[in-house]
Amino acid sequence: MRRTAARAGAGAGVGAGSIVDVTGPEPVTGPGASMGAEAAAAASAPVSAPAPAPAVAPVAQRLRTEFPFELPRGYVDEAGNVHREGVMRLATARDELIPLRDVRVQENPAYLSVVLLGRVITLLGNLPMVHDGIVENMFASDLAFLQDFYRQVNAEGHTRAAVECPHCSEPFEVELGGSRLGES
Repeated sequence: MRRTAARAGAGAGVGAGSIVDVTGPEPVTGPGASMGAEAAAAASAPVSAPAPAPAVAPVAQRLRTEFPFELPRGYVDEAGNVHREGVMRLATARDELIPLRDVRVQENPAYLSVVLLGRVITLLGNLPMVHDGIVENMFASDLAFLQDFYRQVNAEGHTRAAVECPHCSEPFEVELGGSRLGES
């Protein structure tokens, strides 16, 4: 096997100064001779497989950050309209830390869930904005529902664990969540 330097302009896809493997008999000299040698080399070279496509994350592996819900009773606005369907997003560390600075929460820790829910509920019916004042005026059953829903969403689906009785070996579930949001 002999290696030769390709001449400028000789052959498609081969640039000046490229090294080409030539197999077989001695290359012929003269006009157009290098083209024949390169063509012979290209014909005898193994065909390489196309490069694999870049990997794309499957849709199933994307993180779901918003969760729809429907309130048991619904929030009633000043005009008497009932808003039941909404969307809650995953909470961030900031969502749980900022309410701790709120004076209302410092005076009454039970207010933490109201402020926290006001931050993570992104949509409620056709209200233009959801804030802690809206959550504060919800029915108690809706507030309890939202507190439980918050725990489920932010604890990857649920806060219950399957356990087994050490005495009778009967399986059952226990609630792992705290009594208020932000507790565990």
